[in-house]
Amino acid sequence: MLAGLAGCAGLELAEPQPLAAASRPVPAAVDGSPFWKADGGYPSLAPLLKRVTPAVVNVAVISEVSLADHPFLTDPAFREFLEQFDIDPPTPGELRRRESVGSGVIVDARRGIVLTNAHVIEDARDITVTLKDRRSFKARLIGRDPGTDVAVLRIMPLDVPDLRFADSNDLEVGDFVLAIGNPFGLGQTVTSGIVSAVGRTGIADDSLGELIQTDASINPGNSGGPLIDLAGRIVGINTALIGPSGGNVGIGFSVPANRVQQAIARILER
Repeated sequence: MLAGLAGCAGLELAEPQPLAAASRPVPAAVDGSPFWKADGGYPSLAPLLKRVTPAVVNVAVISEVSLADHPFLTDPAFREFLEQFDIDPPTPGELRRRESVGSGVIVDARRGIVLTNAHVIEDARDITVTLKDRRSFKARLIGRDPGTDVAVLRIMPLDVPDLRFADSNDLEVGDFVLAIGNPFGLGQTVTSGIVSAVGRTGIADDSLGELIQTDASINPGNSGGPLIDLAGRIVGINTALIGPSGGNVGIGFSVPANRVQQAIARILER
């Protein structure tokens, strides 16, 4: 391509300009901006994330689930097979302990109010909320709203910042967003992308209504974490994904902030 350009008749190439010195002062227009790393002199989301990530938490759940009345559980041959390996065969209706992880976000630090997905804490017997600074607290379930997949938890009052909500009606396709959560139980993780669609329906048998679609990576464990805009405000709560084997392919979904706030109000009024 370059060779072809160089051979064009009458084409004059501009003299190369020297790169700006690395020690060049940060321009006043961006000095102190949440998108400018002053000590490095280049654009970065790090300053914004340092401000908002302390409000994003990991949610660990211990639940007891009843084993389904599957024909295998009463099949003598199957039970005999398990006994050969000294495995106690389960019985129909038996309760088994299950551990799972998800994400959440602090929306009122003064009152210890934490938001997550309803499906994250389903059948929970014990809920533990862990902050970015690794402090852990036992959480109490205030209430759930399955229609929006929202649940409200309460822990002790905290000395960390909480996140505010944006007006999700103002969200447009192409707006930059960040997803923060605990994918696969790895610990706090940030991914970035744009709003791919708004008002998306037909997801989860349409039981969740209109959703925000984003290409910011959302994986198992991200559920309940916030989708934020570049002002650090919650525009949605991450709730679902479409992908082979439950992995990310750039199609994730969030419950819009306005519907989330309505669900919180309903739960707290009960």
